Amino acid sequence: MQEKLIEKFHELFGEGGDIRLYFAPGRVNLIGEHTDYNGGHVFPCALTIGTYGVARKRADKRLRFYSLNFEEAGVLESSLDEQKFRESADWTAYPRGVIRAFGEKGMEADCGMDLMLYGNIPNGSGLSSSASVEVLTGFILRDLFGFAATNQELALIGQYSENKYNGVNCGIMDQFTIAMGKKDHAIFLDTATLRYEYAPFMPKDAKIIISCSNKKRGLGDSKYNERRGECESAFAQIGEVIGIDSLSDLSEEVFEQYKASIKDEVCRKRAKHAVYENRRTIRAAEALKQNDIGLFGELMNASHISLRDDYEVTGPELDTLVEEAWKLDGVIGSRMTGAGFGGCTVSIVKEGAVDDFIERVGGAYKAKIGYAADFYVVEAGDGPKRLL
Repeated sequence: MQEKLIEKFHELFGEGGDIRLYFAPGRVNLIGEHTDYNGGHVFPCALTIGTYGVARKRADKRLRFYSLNFEEAGVLESSLDEQKFRESADWTAYPRGVIRAFGEKGMEADCGMDLMLYGNIPNGSGLSSSASVEVLTGFILRDLFGFAATNQELALIGQYSENKYNGVNCGIMDQFTIAMGKKDHAIFLDTATLRYEYAPFMPKDAKIIISCSNKKRGLGDSKYNERRGECESAFAQIGEVIGIDSLSDLSEEVFEQYKASIKDEVCRKRAKHAVYENRRTIRAAEALKQNDIGLFGELMNASHISLRDDYEVTGPELDTLVEEAWKLDGVIGSRMTGAGFGGCTVSIVKEGAVDDFIERVGGAYKAKIGYAADFYVVEAGDGPKRLL
């Protein structure tokens, strides 16, 4: 793999110079969905699949980009001197946005670079291919140009870039998980304070299976921003009668006491999910500490039901994958993961049931939806690194 990537880079951009190879993971969220921008807790882990980048500094201000995932686009060129950020920059909007954000933070590159990317994260799957590219780009900039930025700062710059330059008002979870990943561990993160702790996540005799619905969705043109707006409206209304900094400050009991102050029924449902999901995530982290993987699975299932009924971000594809999983012996828990509207589910499955899971869930999905799902047996992996 590494040799082939270097060979392709030479073919595209020529030999010579200080060529470096990097990797940044994707991520999957085990529980705690749509809580990050509501000031709540999340419980994700980085993955062993992600985005590879080959980079080399140039002697001029030119930026040349190539993606093995979008080969038909060819080499796309830009310049550090371009003042106007073009919205039509297609996939290069992600690395270019990060370069621009670094400059705004006082870390301006003094020359351009050649950058080739290859990702083995399914595009549009909800496993954070965009955040992987953002963190990878930040890591490359830090390494090539010697910028002083911690991994946590790389995450914040990546989030800022996606908010400002890619039109997605995302929270911090995706970039933080990718930048701070640790092998065989999940991250229990308070998104309001960025306090976090690593939790060993190696379920005994069980595997993590990601089921990709193959229904593509882009966050920018989905209802992601709409959901965030509904939560902000709910927070504003309930905040008039009780002093809170975010919806996640509320317990289930306090929410039930004051929920009538949220006049719009839809916004009330969105807020209910944010509150209850945050509490589920806290309980799930505690269950893992107690080695109660059964309770962890039950909370995953309850999370999906809330995302389906109160947050309404699942759809027939994700519901089919989860509901078929629930029917099988050996499935500890299953839920949609990511923003929804397509993408993936995450399931914890007993090791001896993995093959049966893929065969039966896959068969039922294709029969009902009309096309196949893809399945990935994954592990919790490390954050970004330089490979060569």
